[in-house]
Amino acid sequence: MTRPVRLFAFALVLTSLGSVMLEIQMDMAADPDEPLGAILWRLARFFTILTNVMVGVTFLRMALVRRNAGTVWLGGLTLWISITGVVYHALLARELSGLPLVSDHGLHTVTPLLTVVYWVLYGPKRGLRVTHALTWLIWPLLYVAYALIRGQLDGTYPYFFTDPTRVGWLGVLRWSCILCAAFFASGLTLVGLSKVLR
Repeated sequence: MTRPVRLFAFALVLTSLGSVMLEIQMDMAADPDEPLGAILWRLARFFTILTNVMVGVTFLRMALVRRNAGTVWLGGLTLWISITGVVYHALLARELSGLPLVSDHGLHTVTPLLTVVYWVLYGPKRGLRVTHALTWLIWPLLYVAYALIRGQLDGTYPYFFTDPTRVGWLGVLRWSCILCAAFFASGLTLVGLSKVLR
């Protein structure tokens, strides 16, 4: 890994983990009496937060060991964080200003774009196959199960499409199928791009 590539990786660490840290700081400022553990537990219900942490930790390790992560993992990470950005801007975006706007765009815009650019320019691509598009569904499916279990335990659901009290269980199933189809189709696109870009 060359110096410019390492700097690119460190920039991704700053945008992903820095945006997560900014979210934590804002929550602490909003309620100084709330324990840090409670804040972390609350934020850990969001796919966006968990996937940004995955990005930050992965790119930090890559920059430190001066070597890319595995082809399948880095491809999956690129897919997950890019879908995070698309879903947010298509379904969840809201009017914000100040630090919340900075954090929001760091998590949902800058990190996804930089991750895609990194993968296109420097990511390993050899060996990706159609079956990997199925493998990449594991994390979204695990997350949906996790979000539903947490919601059943504490009554709070992170997104409207995982909330049976808003869209019903049939709605949750429908949205889960739609999002899985989007992940799979995007995964197939990523595999196709890997063959063209290689």
